[in-house]
Amino acid sequence: MAAFTVIDHTELSGNATSYTVSSISASYDHLYLVASARSDTSVYIDFCQFEFNTDTTGSNYSSTWLDASTTTPTSNRATTYAHGGFVPDASVLADTFGSTTLWIPNYANTANFKQSILSSSVENNSTTNNEWITMVAANLWKSTAAINEVKWFTSGGDNFVQYSTFTLYGVTGA
Repeated sequence: MAAFTVIDHTELSGNATSYTVSSISASYDHLYLVASARSDTSVYIDFCQFEFNTDTTGSNYSSTWLDASTTTPTSNRATTYAHGGFVPDASVLADTFGSTTLWIPNYANTANFKQSILSSSVENNSTTNNEWITMVAANLWKSTAAINEVKWFTSGGDNFVQYSTFTLYGVTGA
Protein backbone atom coordinates (compact mmCIF):
# COMPACT_ATOMS: atom_id res chain seq x y z
CA MET A 1 0.00 0.00 0.00
CA ALA A 2 1.34 3.42 -0.98
CA ALA A 3 2.06 6.01 1.71
CA PHE A 4 1.86 9.71 0.88
CA THR A 5 3.95 12.03 3.06
CA VAL A 6 3.48 15.79 2.79
CA ILE A 7 6.87 17.30 1.98
CA ASP A 8 5.50 20.82 1.59
CA HIS A 9 2.10 22.50 1.64
CA THR A 10 1.84 26.17 0.69
CA GLU A 11 -1.18 28.45 0.45
CA LEU A 12 -0.26 31.85 -0.92
CA SER A 13 -1.12 34.83 1.28
CA GLY A 14 -0.23 37.14 -1.62
CA ASN A 15 0.94 36.89 -5.21
CA ALA A 16 4.04 34.83 -6.11
CA THR A 17 5.91 34.32 -9.39
CA SER A 18 6.55 30.62 -8.72
CA TYR A 19 6.18 27.69 -6.38
CA THR A 20 9.51 26.12 -5.46
CA VAL A 21 10.45 23.31 -3.09
CA SER A 22 14.18 22.72 -2.59
CA SER A 23 16.26 20.32 -0.50
CA ILE A 24 13.92 17.44 -1.32
CA SER A 25 15.06 14.27 0.44
CA ALA A 26 15.90 11.25 -1.72
CA SER A 27 14.15 8.94 0.75
CA TYR A 28 10.90 8.51 -1.20
CA ASP A 29 10.14 6.38 -4.26
CA HIS A 30 8.22 9.04 -6.21
CA LEU A 31 7.02 12.65 -6.03
CA TYR A 32 3.43 13.84 -6.53
CA LEU A 33 2.42 17.50 -6.77
CA VAL A 34 -1.17 18.73 -6.45
CA ALA A 35 -1.97 22.39 -7.12
CA SER A 36 -5.01 24.63 -7.21
CA ALA A 37 -3.93 27.90 -8.79
CA ARG A 38 -4.91 31.01 -10.70
CA SER A 39 -2.77 33.77 -12.27
CA ASP A 40 -3.08 37.53 -12.45
CA THR A 41 -2.71 37.98 -16.21
CA SER A 42 -5.65 38.56 -18.60
CA VAL A 43 -5.43 35.99 -21.42
CA TYR A 44 -8.03 33.43 -20.15
CA ILE A 45 -5.46 30.69 -19.57
CA ASP A 46 -1.88 31.05 -18.47
CA PHE A 47 0.69 28.50 -19.65
CA CYS A 48 2.96 27.02 -16.96
CA GLN A 49 6.29 25.20 -16.96
CA PHE A 50 8.34 22.99 -14.61
CA GLU A 51 12.03 23.20 -13.85
CA PHE A 52 14.15 20.77 -11.83
CA ASN A 53 17.28 21.47 -9.75
CA THR A 54 17.51 25.07 -11.03
CA ASP A 55 18.31 23.70 -14.52
CA THR A 56 17.31 26.44 -16.96
CA THR A 57 18.97 24.79 -19.98
CA GLY A 58 16.09 24.48 -22.45
CA SER A 59 17.67 21.65 -24.42
CA ASN A 60 17.53 19.46 -21.29
CA TYR A 61 13.72 19.34 -21.43
CA SER A 62 11.12 17.99 -23.83
CA SER A 63 7.38 17.65 -23.67
CA THR A 64 4.47 16.17 -25.61
CA TRP A 65 0.88 17.00 -24.72
CA LEU A 66 -2.73 16.64 -25.70
CA ASP A 67 -5.31 19.28 -24.82
CA ALA A 68 -8.98 19.83 -25.50
CA SER A 69 -11.15 22.89 -25.13
CA THR A 70 -13.45 22.16 -28.07
CA THR A 71 -14.68 19.01 -29.77
CA THR A 72 -11.36 18.80 -31.61
CA PRO A 73 -8.41 17.91 -29.35
CA THR A 74 -4.95 19.14 -30.33
CA SER A 75 -1.49 17.76 -29.65
CA ASN A 76 1.83 19.56 -29.50
CA ARG A 77 5.49 18.97 -28.79
CA ALA A 78 8.23 21.15 -27.36
CA THR A 79 11.94 20.47 -27.09
CA THR A 80 12.93 23.35 -24.78
CA TYR A 81 10.77 23.07 -21.65
CA ALA A 82 8.67 20.79 -19.44
CA HIS A 83 4.95 21.55 -19.88
CA GLY A 84 3.38 22.54 -16.60
CA GLY A 85 -0.25 22.76 -17.68
CA PHE A 86 -2.50 25.77 -17.64
CA VAL A 87 -4.06 27.93 -14.95
CA PRO A 88 -7.04 30.28 -15.33
CA ASP A 89 -6.35 33.97 -15.03
CA ALA A 90 -8.00 37.19 -13.89
CA SER A 91 -10.34 37.36 -16.91
CA VAL A 92 -12.16 34.04 -16.32
CA LEU A 93 -15.14 33.31 -14.11
CA ALA A 94 -14.53 34.99 -10.74
CA ASP A 95 -12.94 32.90 -7.99
CA THR A 96 -12.26 29.95 -10.33
CA PHE A 97 -8.98 28.12 -9.74
CA GLY A 98 -7.54 25.40 -11.97
CA SER A 99 -6.25 22.07 -10.74
CA THR A 100 -3.01 20.42 -11.78
CA THR A 101 -1.29 17.19 -10.74
CA LEU A 102 2.24 16.06 -11.56
CA TRP A 103 3.66 12.56 -11.03
CA ILE A 104 7.46 12.17 -10.99
CA PRO A 105 8.36 8.48 -10.71
CA ASN A 106 11.80 7.41 -9.49
CA TYR A 107 12.91 11.02 -8.99
CA ALA A 108 15.99 10.03 -6.95
CA ASN A 109 17.33 7.51 -9.49
CA THR A 110 20.79 8.56 -10.70
CA ALA A 111 21.07 6.04 -13.55
CA ASN A 112 18.35 7.37 -15.87
CA PHE A 113 16.80 10.55 -17.24
CA LYS A 114 13.71 11.69 -15.33
CA GLN A 115 10.24 11.51 -16.77
CA SER A 116 7.25 13.29 -15.37
CA ILE A 117 3.62 12.96 -16.22
CA LEU A 118 1.35 15.94 -15.92
CA SER A 119 -1.63 13.73 -15.33
CA SER A 120 -4.18 16.47 -15.51
CA SER A 121 -4.63 20.16 -15.78
CA VAL A 122 -8.17 21.45 -15.79
CA GLU A 123 -9.36 25.04 -15.75
CA ASN A 124 -12.13 27.33 -16.86
CA ASN A 125 -11.13 29.42 -19.86
CA SER A 126 -13.99 31.91 -20.09
CA THR A 127 -16.23 34.26 -18.16
CA THR A 128 -18.95 31.61 -18.01
CA ASN A 129 -18.99 28.20 -16.37
CA ASN A 130 -19.32 26.17 -19.57
CA GLU A 131 -15.94 26.56 -21.29
CA TRP A 132 -13.15 24.40 -19.92
CA ILE A 133 -9.78 23.14 -21.07
CA THR A 134 -8.14 19.90 -20.01
CA MET A 135 -4.78 18.43 -20.89
CA VAL A 136 -2.32 15.64 -20.27
CA ALA A 137 1.44 15.88 -20.87
CA ALA A 138 4.53 13.69 -20.79
CA ASN A 139 7.80 15.45 -19.94
CA LEU A 140 11.44 14.40 -19.98
CA TRP A 141 14.31 15.99 -18.10
CA LYS A 142 17.52 14.81 -19.72
CA SER A 143 19.57 14.48 -16.56
CA THR A 144 20.67 11.56 -14.41
CA ALA A 145 20.84 13.78 -11.31
CA ALA A 146 18.41 13.03 -8.51
CA ILE A 147 15.70 15.68 -8.36
CA ASN A 148 16.13 17.76 -5.21
CA GLU A 149 14.22 20.85 -6.34
CA VAL A 150 10.93 21.36 -8.19
CA LYS A 151 9.86 24.75 -9.50
CA TRP A 152 6.47 25.49 -11.12
CA PHE A 153 5.94 28.88 -12.76
CA THR A 154 3.99 30.70 -15.46
CA SER A 155 5.90 31.02 -18.71
CA GLY A 156 5.17 34.74 -19.03
CA GLY A 157 6.44 35.61 -15.57
CA ASP A 158 2.92 36.31 -14.31
CA ASN A 159 1.98 35.72 -10.68
CA PHE A 160 0.07 32.95 -9.01
CA VAL A 161 -2.55 34.78 -6.95
CA GLN A 162 -3.48 34.72 -3.27
CA TYR A 163 -5.15 31.47 -2.12
CA SER A 164 -3.39 29.35 -4.74
CA THR A 165 -2.37 26.14 -2.97
CA PHE A 166 0.41 23.67 -3.67
CA THR A 167 1.12 20.34 -1.97
CA LEU A 168 4.18 18.20 -2.73
CA TYR A 169 4.03 14.59 -1.53
CA GLY A 170 6.76 11.99 -1.20
CA VAL A 171 5.32 8.59 -2.13
CA THR A 172 6.68 5.30 -0.78
CA GLY A 173 5.56 1.74 -1.31
CA ALA A 174 3.84 2.39 -4.65
